Amino acid sequence: MSRRQPPNRGQQPINVVEIDSSDDEEEGATVVAPSKRSSSSDTKPKPKAQPQQNQNRSPEAIGLTQPTPNLQTLECRSFWKAGACVVGPTARTAPPPGELEHARVHPKFLHSNATSHKWAFGAIAELLDNAVDEIHNGATFVKVDKIDIMKDNSPALLFQDDGGGMDPDSIRKCMSLGYSSKKSNKTIGQYGNGFKTSTMRLGADVIVFSRASRASKATQSVGLLSYTFLRKTAQDDVIVPMIDFDISGHWAEPIIYSSHDDWSANLTTILEWSPFTSKDRLLEQFEDIGRHGTKIIIYNLWLNDEGIYELSFDDDDEDIRLRDEANRGGQTKLQKKIVELQSHISYRIRYSLRAYASILYLRKFTNFSILLRGKPLQQFNIADELKYLKTVTYRPQMGIMASKEVAAVETTIGFIKESPALGVCGFNVYHKNRLIRPFWKVTAEGSSKGNGVVGVLEANFIEPAHDKQDFERSSLFIRLEAKLKQILVDYWNHHCHLVGYQPPGFRAQNTEKKDSAKSQKQMPEEEVHLDQHVNDPHTCLPHTNNGLLGNGGRFNLPVEIPTTGFADAHNEVVNEDGQEAISVDQICEENIQLFMRLLLLKCIDYYLLQV
Repeated sequence: MSRRQPPNRGQQPINVVEIDSSDDEEEGATVVAPSKRSSSSDTKPKPKAQPQQNQNRSPEAIGLTQPTPNLQTLECRSFWKAGACVVGPTARTAPPPGELEHARVHPKFLHSNATSHKWAFGAIAELLDNAVDEIHNGATFVKVDKIDIMKDNSPALLFQDDGGGMDPDSIRKCMSLGYSSKKSNKTIGQYGNGFKTSTMRLGADVIVFSRASRASKATQSVGLLSYTFLRKTAQDDVIVPMIDFDISGHWAEPIIYSSHDDWSANLTTILEWSPFTSKDRLLEQFEDIGRHGTKIIIYNLWLNDEGIYELSFDDDDEDIRLRDEANRGGQTKLQKKIVELQSHISYRIRYSLRAYASILYLRKFTNFSILLRGKPLQQFNIADELKYLKTVTYRPQMGIMASKEVAAVETTIGFIKESPALGVCGFNVYHKNRLIRPFWKVTAEGSSKGNGVVGVLEANFIEPAHDKQDFERSSLFIRLEAKLKQILVDYWNHHCHLVGYQPPGFRAQNTEKKDSAKSQKQMPEEEVHLDQHVNDPHTCLPHTNNGLLGNGGRFNLPVEIPTTGFADAHNEVVNEDGQEAISVDQICEENIQLFMRLLLLKCIDYYLLQV
């Protein structure tokens, strides 16, 4: 295959990074240096290295064309339609002598890769995860806010933390596909793909500023991942212009990898396609970062099908909302019950970032805060507001091939405080402190069993999907689903009467009572008369408060048997072994059956005395 060779227009070469994909950086995968292409042995940026192959190549030869001012945005601004464009065939020249052919990544892959996020909040959660992972590097906050781009007066999303930051090598791994240095069991990120999918899901373009100190050397770097730039300049490979500075001294000194012209060309491309039109404006973005930290600005945000921004910044000055979800059902007069349901957090997480982020992490942070539009986020654990709490322990069965035992999983389950008025139910399942499945309903659709019952657990023994909005459907996941259903049913059977629901078998018991009463009413005319034998010492018939005689001396069965020793009909009695709770209704039914047997024995005894 030959590579496309547009005519040389005499422009300066641009030092760029071509993104390759990799699944494992520990098996010889190389990180491309800021030049066009380094050899396989040159895996990290090295200051003032010898000029590389692209030093004398024109920007047209490496796939770059001169941008024009009227091509700053894509024709299609809707995310789900932005990838629907025709890509013509491209020709490639043979690789230079001594260099192996390599897989390429077309810009369209950035868009298709981002479609793994079905909703925008899932993408925002990925960026929050990256900041939370920086807690072990000293991060104390992550800021999420809306800023205005002065270049075209459009909104943009800002993410900023004071973590360890990224040096030139780390930022290139961040911009590449499949590279991840997060190997700890405590970190949330692990696939090396979240930054790309999340930023491209929220907007067409993103620019990253990062400061770091490594081995007494302080650096600051700027990287631009622009879908707009790649598509408008007809690139057939993902190219990311980057520039780096050494700030160990009194001023920022450019770090040159091949030539100063290449560094300048990268700066020119960044200024042309980013919100910042001058070098000074660009460097101003480091002023509030401090000695270390990272700032991410996502711009050219996606629109919905109506041509309005997906994210709404105007409905609430302290929140970011999903416009389509927030407006759903809002045009008609709603019933009171529906309004109450929509005010519950299980519903609000669909459209309110503040609500969703408040339950995103299971354990509350001690020295770390999330600032959403300038206001600290209050973390919320729904288990703290459940009533009639119960804790169930589950030890997953990993199978004979498991290399180590898995710690037992504790599930906290109970009724929401609004029960039974609201039928909200389901399990909030976390993985490594991160919410994966919110309010997961394990019962069949349409079933009322479990209404109002909510559970919370952390399942680190199963793997989440790449978008961290669900779990991989493995055998462990299927067994967990069955176990949670069993936990829910057991809890419901023994606790549903506490909030006013009829316990299982309640209707059957009532039917038996009615049938018994009906059979007594249909007794034959040869009824037993007991008046002359009431005071007989040989007759020991049981007495109730109303007595057994009435209506001409006929034997009457009491309609209701009074019970004593119970505070109310919602209490439970625990057996001596302390393991099984028996409802009051069950005890009443047993008492009735025992009374009937005793009455029958006394009647038989009476007839025997008459013989």
